[in-house]
Amino acid sequence: MSVPEQSRAVVPIQIWCQEKISFSELEDEKVKVLQSLCRHVINAVNLGETAPLGMVKYQQNFCLLLQEVLRSTPHVFTHDEKIFLEKFLLLSNDSQRLFIRLYTRKGPWFRMSSISYAEILDNQLAVKELSEAGYICSTETTSELHKDDLEQILNILTVGELREILSATNKKCSHSSRKQESISLLLSAYGDRSSSLLYKMVLEKTGTCIRISSAADSLVWRVERLFFCNGEQDLSAFLLVDLGIVKYPTYNCIVTDQLFSSRNDLLSYEEALEVAQIMDESLEEDDSSMVLRCIAVSISRISSCAAKAIKFSCFSASWVYSKVVLLGVSFLESERRYTDAIDLLKHLLLNFAKDRRRGYWTLRLSIDLEHLGRVNESLSVAESGLDDPWVRAGSRVSLQRRVLRLGRPPRRWKIPSYSESVNRKIPEVHVQGRPINCKTGTKSRFYGEDGEQCGVEQLALQYYAGEDGGQWQGVHSESGIWLTVFGLLMWDVIFSDVPNVFLTRFQTSPLDLDTDYFYEARKSIIEQLLSKIQEGMAEEILITSWESHFGTSCRGVNWNRHSLTELRAVVTCIGSGCMATICRHLAQDYRSWSSGMPDLLLWRFHSDYSGEAKLVEVKGPRDRLSEQQRAWLLFFMDSGFNAEVCRVNPPVSK
Repeated sequence: MSVPEQSRAVVPIQIWCQEKISFSELEDEKVKVLQSLCRHVINAVNLGETAPLGMVKYQQNFCLLLQEVLRSTPHVFTHDEKIFLEKFLLLSNDSQRLFIRLYTRKGPWFRMSSISYAEILDNQLAVKELSEAGYICSTETTSELHKDDLEQILNILTVGELREILSATNKKCSHSSRKQESISLLLSAYGDRSSSLLYKMVLEKTGTCIRISSAADSLVWRVERLFFCNGEQDLSAFLLVDLGIVKYPTYNCIVTDQLFSSRNDLLSYEEALEVAQIMDESLEEDDSSMVLRCIAVSISRISSCAAKAIKFSCFSASWVYSKVVLLGVSFLESERRYTDAIDLLKHLLLNFAKDRRRGYWTLRLSIDLEHLGRVNESLSVAESGLDDPWVRAGSRVSLQRRVLRLGRPPRRWKIPSYSESVNRKIPEVHVQGRPINCKTGTKSRFYGEDGEQCGVEQLALQYYAGEDGGQWQGVHSESGIWLTVFGLLMWDVIFSDVPNVFLTRFQTSPLDLDTDYFYEARKSIIEQLLSKIQEGMAEEILITSWESHFGTSCRGVNWNRHSLTELRAVVTCIGSGCMATICRHLAQDYRSWSSGMPDLLLWRFHSDYSGEAKLVEVKGPRDRLSEQQRAWLLFFMDSGFNAEVCRVNPPVSK
């Protein structure tokens, strides 16, 4: 209808149909084509209504993100921060686009001479406007650079340019010198006193350089975290949706409570995340002194502010500090400093009375006490842990087995009621294979029945598929196939209307899925669905869910790994009772039950379309069953499953 002022602006269009078309008169293929065209037209119209004229898509997405966070969480920003962020929305198109482009690139410094984007008409004017607004820093407006800045600018020089500067310093540099070696030589040649001279020489090579200002960088990072409710997603999430690579589920965002009730809560959370990042880096670099400092800071912060009983504790500073402390426990245990590890575990148990991790903490505490020879205390800790309602799943069975082992007479004369159940023998089968490697500490490899190399799980699948093994079909998926079936069967429950669990349209699950609130908030609809599964409707629900939501991202659901035919077979052969039991456990305690399941899920049909399933934990020649794995197998046996251990061993030499 008209030509836009800018080449990349939205083009206004008008579409009309010359004659009335009846769908009944068209062939199937033509109907599909016409329907597709209609969808594209509707999308174009919707985009035209929502996108301001002249805005490119990534610019529109960023402004949407900024406006949404300022609207929904104004209380976590100071007055000056809000003014600063709102100022961005008043910048010219060129300035907004340049900032977003630089923010999403790896920097921090960029040569002006290397910045060129077709949709940005005037880079120089955009830089000037961004600099005046405080969104970028330029070497033209900065009289002195910090040593870190100088080193970062040196990194954008080519190896040849670095050599030219080095030759001017009379420093010998071998032709094969690495870039970082050349930078180190330059920084050492020009100490603090003569760094200004090096700065001048570098800028002669690079020309004007710019970077995102620290104020803009930290504030935009905060805006992203508040918008996506995590630290993993960023602006690329919009791009993946726009390109059709990722499709998020449809749900309603009903927000009545704030994730962070005050600015102080957010700042404390951000500080805890910084400590956690330093802890991770220190462990990777084997910096034990910094690891101990992070532990000390975390213990201090946990002690100074009691853990808040909030619905989503993972967004509290104390929860992040508890993760740092637990990493510290593992570090101290590896150093055999069991007394210090015990102190940390006791501190965690004292300060976090309602936490699903209490089972693991209690188990580690009991084990570390035994390492020090304090067996009576280790036994008492295990016994008290069994009275804790937050000790669940595998940790509970592991503690029961510890009590039975440590509590033999004369320490304890009374046999616990769970003794017979926990000590049940788990059925075993033994499979022989031709080993490729027999070294301790390496994953066992064998020659399969087809002569190809494979792991113990693949070899076990080949055995079970044969006549000797029972002619089972199966997959090596551990928890994967279970979570896919759960996600499909419970889809409408997972994405039902519950307040404050969906805060952004980029979620693949509600925020409360890992908590007790998930089941409590949806108990009536969960139990109604479980009744349908119990009545034998699981396959019908599965098919409907698959066809309605195929390709849509949902936590735990893997569309590519399992076909609908395979999933239907699994649901049929598992049986309605067992399927309902598994779904109920995952709904009530997703965090505890969503990992660590047996390696193989096998199934086979009977002549009347009924079937049966089997769960198998596979162990190589040098592997043994862990307490957690034993706990899973016992649980499945209690739930009515056929479960066993398959031990793969090399032939016995005569």
